[in-house]
Amino acid sequence: MQLGFLAPLYERPGPWASVYLGTDRADEAHPGRRELQARAACRELSGQGADEATGQAVYEALIAPETLPGEAGRAVFAAGGEVVLDPVLTARPPGNDDVTWSAVPRVAPLLDLAEQEPVCLVAYIDRQGADLEVRSTHGHRSAGRAEGRDWPLHRSPSADWSEQHFQQSVENTWDENAATTAAAVAGACDRHDADLVVLAGDLRQRRAVHRKLPAGLHAHVVETEHGSRSDGGSRLLDKDVERARADRLHQRADDELDRYLSARDATAEGVPALVEAAREHRIAALFVRPEGPDGNREVWVGDGPDQLAVRRTESQYLGEVHPSSARADDALIRSAVVTNAEVLRVPPVGGHSVPVGGLGALLRWPYQDEERA
Repeated sequence: MQLGFLAPLYERPGPWASVYLGTDRADEAHPGRRELQARAACRELSGQGADEATGQAVYEALIAPETLPGEAGRAVFAAGGEVVLDPVLTARPPGNDDVTWSAVPRVAPLLDLAEQEPVCLVAYIDRQGADLEVRSTHGHRSAGRAEGRDWPLHRSPSADWSEQHFQQSVENTWDENAATTAAAVAGACDRHDADLVVLAGDLRQRRAVHRKLPAGLHAHVVETEHGSRSDGGSRLLDKDVERARADRLHQRADDELDRYLSARDATAEGVPALVEAAREHRIAALFVRPEGPDGNREVWVGDGPDQLAVRRTESQYLGEVHPSSARADDALIRSAVVTNAEVLRVPPVGGHSVPVGGLGALLRWPYQDEERA
């Protein structure tokens, strides 16, 4: 999961209010319910030591009436009397709402609650071009269109020489338009950070577009016989898209786990080893299994992402006279985000707990034998 959107949380000092609140359509029928939840969350923050200005900012964010498509909850992160980030949750927080006042933002729950499904670009293709649409857990939106030549576009049934020449011109138009469409699809993928492409519409033309896409996109492309440019989407197309997104998500998780399990000489597990790697900016990908016990372990942090230690007395690493206590998962995610490392939520694999303890990392370069001695 790319968590670059969390970067604003690490550009200012804490302490931080982190609140996860479940919302749904029922709240619209009972507008007072959300206000009661917001008041309860702010009382909890105050009880944990939050200042009044930050509590008020959280309250105002939580009672905002807007509910977006696909929204199942809200996460609010605030410090210094200001809400810094307010992402929509696509899964409802389990159990009671989560309210925390801490030195480091409580971001680990986002791995389960925020959007993870791949962003999908759907291309409705015909022989002149395509209409493009982006689909995410927050709904559908237009991504533009591709328009090729509109003449000659239709073949003639005649078999004489002049008509054969015309028919070749028609096929040349189709091929040129396929190239135009492929370029538009590739450009839209870049603009919208799509990591899955579904080609719908005319059979011949969608296959031609597929062939003309950049080689790096081929592994991310799925074709479907449902949906067309003239009629748009359909229930069957929706099912095809959701199936493709689920398959892509599972494949990506499997690939990353395979990479982790096959790179034992370039991995770290356990809080002490991960803290050392984070201090040295060596984490390339952080693997988190939220139900593992290590995530809740206490570490000590300063203001910087590399200012963390297993023990409070390790002042040479903390750079702080009065360091703060933090959860290991939140402190390591902070280090990963600031150093542009990927963060991956790890599902159970074959009944085994990987990584051991719930936290592990692929390193940017392995420890040498002499370093281990």
